[in-house]
Parts: sequence; structure tokens; C-alpha cells
Amino acid sequence: MKVSIRRRALITNGALAVLLLGGAGLAYAQLGTGQAAGESAVRTVTAGRGSVTASVSASGAVESSRSSALSFGTSGTVEKIYVKAGDKVSKGDILARLDDAASQESLSAAKATYESAVDDGTGTAQLYAAYVKARNAYRQAQRTVAGTVLKAPFKATVTAVNGSVGGTAAGSGQSSTGSTGSTGGTGSTGGTGGTGGTGSSGFVELADTTRLQLVGTFTESDAGKLKQGQAASITFDALPGVTATGEVTQIQPVASTSDNVVQYPVTITFTKVPDQVRLGQTATVEVVVGQAENVVTVPSTAISTSGGQTTVTVLENGRQTRTPVEVGVQGATLTEIRSGVSEGDQIVPPATTTGTTGNGGGMMRGVGGTGGFPGGGGVPGGGGR
Repeated sequence: MKVSIRRRALITNGALAVLLLGGAGLAYAQLGTGQAAGESAVRTVTAGRGSVTASVSASGAVESSRSSALSFGTSGTVEKIYVKAGDKVSKGDILARLDDAASQESLSAAKATYESAVDDGTGTAQLYAAYVKARNAYRQAQRTVAGTVLKAPFKATVTAVNGSVGGTAAGSGQSSTGSTGSTGGTGSTGGTGGTGGTGSSGFVELADTTRLQLVGTFTESDAGKLKQGQAASITFDALPGVTATGEVTQIQPVASTSDNVVQYPVTITFTKVPDQVRLGQTATVEVVVGQAENVVTVPSTAISTSGGQTTVTVLENGRQTRTPVEVGVQGATLTEIRSGVSEGDQIVPPATTTGTTGNGGGMMRGVGGTGGFPGGGGVPGGGGR
């Protein structure tokens, strides 16, 4: 009788082991194939309808589109300086002057010689030559006297004064930069705006603070999307919440290369300048290069491109299918879908990376996998206890 009971217990335990083993195998099969048990946990997003905006950006420093570095037209000792950095000046205002005593003496002598030549007439070749020489010397003396006075060529703000009273100033004319510069005022010589050398300094430096610009460097792919006249939005590192507007006015045809990155300088001219903006401030410019309204959209992160084909994963009737799509405007968060996906379709974005590796490890921990079974503690990839 005891033997019979023991055999029955062994049979019962064996059957239970078979049932347990079969159940574990069924669970593993379901979880491993990603069917019903996995489908309920699939994260999806819905293809919607709306607007998509694409933009490119770059950073740079605020500068004036019209500036001048002014120097005296002659050398001499500085007698008077009428301005300091930060002063506002109008066209024709006197900024500084040199001691002109010696220049005035030379002018008087040249004038007397010229008047004598005029009285002598130009009846012979010798008299005519003397007249021309005296006239030219007199004009040069007039320019030298005028060069002892420095005047503002346009309305601007003084940005620097590089000298002091009693010091010696070397005459080197005027260097101007900008889109609409003008010739030097009386007493200044040099190039006109836009043609003068860059990086030069003068005795007095001016900038038109009502005409500001920013030169940003865009990558070659972004620069290819830019055109003159495109609107731009400008923000400032030191001025949170302050925004200026501008437009693309120049795209340099020659690129610069740094660390194997090809970039093109692009000039953005301000069309509206907030009062808080100052020269030299660091700013970021953003240019809208594409926009689509009332179109089918999906998150940009849900789109994959491989081998020249762009696809998304669509969930339909419990099945995930890689579907080729034609994209339009591609924004930072949303992308326009022109074909391949309809509004309301369920899109499966790429799975986010977690710290768990191996097949089924995390899921098997949820059902209490044990060593010796797939997903259990004694198998590579298993979660263990």
C-alpha cells in the first residue's frame, strides 16, 4: 500500500513538472516572437496634419554695416580733440584738429607764388610751366591745411579715439567699410565705403549704429538653402527674450574650411533693431528655408533613411511594416509626408535604448524565469532572479 502511494506521488510530481516546463516553453515562445504579449506594449505615434517649418542657423557678432577709421590728412601735433567714445556726431562735425601753424605758413607762401605766376601770364612755354607748378603747389598747401582738421563723413557714433592732445598723429587718410560708405570729410583722404581696407584703425573710429548686421558662417549644406532676401530672426546671448529681425543680404561665393568643415560667410542685415542691442554682442541668426501648411506630418525622429530609401514603421492590424515614404519639408521636430502615410496612421518610432541587453531578459524577469530555462538566470541574456 505504501509503495502504491509513493508511485502515485512520483507520477503526480512528474506530470506537474511536465506542465510547468510546457507552460514556460509557451511563455518563452510568445515573448520571443513578439506576438500578442509584446504587441500591447508597442509605443506608437499618430500621423497628424499641421504645419512644418525648416530653418538653418549660425552665430556671429553684431557689427555696423557702415563704419570708418578716420586719420588726419597730414602729420602733426594733436591740438584739440572734440569727441570721446560713445558720442553721437553728425556729418561734417569737427572731431579733432592738429596744430596748423606750419601748414598755414606754407599755404601763405604757396599762395604768393601762385599769384605771382598768374600775374606773369602764360604766354610762353616757360611761363606756363611755372604757372602750373605754382598752382599745383598752392592746391597741395590747401589740402595740407584742410588735413589738419578731422570731420565726420556721416552721422554715426564714435567707437574709439586712438590718440591724445599733445601727441603726434601720422596722416594716413581714411579707411571705410560698409554698404553705403562715403568719401572722407574735409581734411581726410582715402577710399569710399565698401572699398577701404578692413582691420585698420584710425585716430577716430566711427560706426553707424542704426545700420547693423551679423556675419554668420553656415555649413555648405545649409548655405545651399539660403537666398538673398530671406527673412531672419536674431536672438542674443546676453539679452534673453529680445529678438531682432533681418534678412539675408549677401552670401559669400568663396568658402572657408576649418577641421575639414566647409562653411560660407553669410551677411544678415538687421531690419529692426531693439534699443538694447549693442555692437559686438554675440547673436544667433535663424533663417526659415522651408514651410508647408496643412500637410500630413510625423515626428522627424520616426523617419529612417538607409540605402537611399526613406521609411517609417507603420503598425496595422497588430503587424509592424517598414513603409517607404516621400518626405517634403523636414523640420527639427516634424517632417512633411507627401506619400506613403496617411493622416491617422499609427507610426512606431525607433525604440529607445535602455541599460538591459540580451533577448527576453527583462520580460522573463517579469514572469520569474529561473536558471535552466531560456531567459532564466543560468542562460546568457537571461534576467536571473
